[in-house]
Amino acid sequence: MDFSQLRYVVAVADSSSFTRAAERCFVTQSALSHQIAALERELGQRLFVRSSRSVRETEAGTAFVARAREALRAIEGAKEDAAATAGQVVGTLRLGVIPTVTAIDVPAVLARFRAEHPSARVELRVGNSDALVADVRAGNLDVAFLGLREDSLPRGVAAREIGRERLVAAVPATHVLASRSEIGLTELAGMAFADFPAGTSGRAQSDVAFVAAGVERDVAFEADSAELLIALVAADLAVSLLAPAVLDGRQRDVIAVPVREGPIRIEYVAWDSDVPRSVARAFLRVVEAATSTQRGGPGIAPGPASQ
Repeated sequence: MDFSQLRYVVAVADSSSFTRAAERCFVTQSALSHQIAALERELGQRLFVRSSRSVRETEAGTAFVARAREALRAIEGAKEDAAATAGQVVGTLRLGVIPTVTAIDVPAVLARFRAEHPSARVELRVGNSDALVADVRAGNLDVAFLGLREDSLPRGVAAREIGRERLVAAVPATHVLASRSEIGLTELAGMAFADFPAGTSGRAQSDVAFVAAGVERDVAFEADSAELLIALVAADLAVSLLAPAVLDGRQRDVIAVPVREGPIRIEYVAWDSDVPRSVARAFLRVVEAATSTQRGGPGIAPGPASQ
């Protein structure tokens, strides 16, 4: 059993495909299959059930993959710790990002991070806040940018607020409310809405606000992409509540109308509440510098967790 075999097994488990796993590991499929078959002979257990349509883990495979992930993380950590003694930051930063992050310029922060630490790599994952927090807690992500409603905090992770804004009503340019300087939630009653999927943190921001206002609404369209929600509004199919920065540059076909007592969304940067990896600590220092510059005051730094 060697490092490559562990890496191949985890890649197959993540992609559910020998072909995609081989591409991810930059080896031929035959070489990857040969190594996994050799490992299965050594273990005396089948790790995967293969068919013409799919690849799935066996019970033994699920147990082995969990330990293989731990082993790979330990190996990666050992490399990083050794490099840290010489003042170097190496390894891959696993970064989660919500699709509507606006409090920080993610590409600019990544550019600065790479300029300061050229040996580091970045693996980006886009998702909703709930899934990203769960991945940080599970150790699958190092850092994540989140967006939550005002009365909700990231649980089980360390976190710092990096920005907050009140959501605005996104309406078609031809809509009767488009010329208003401000509206109330009650004025949106009875209109068809486009929103994020039910049960997600993005959806909860609006759901809680409408319930608190005693206003029922019809969510006729659900999508996990802000761009798609905006497109639905532009097509005059619905209205939506979104962060104002998300609508920047769309004023020709979609108008942002301020909402009195509308929901407030708070953005956070979150990380492992235990000891973060050196590559994560280095990235958080870059985020701290960026947020300090943007807000003209103290930024964020690894500290007590929001439990």
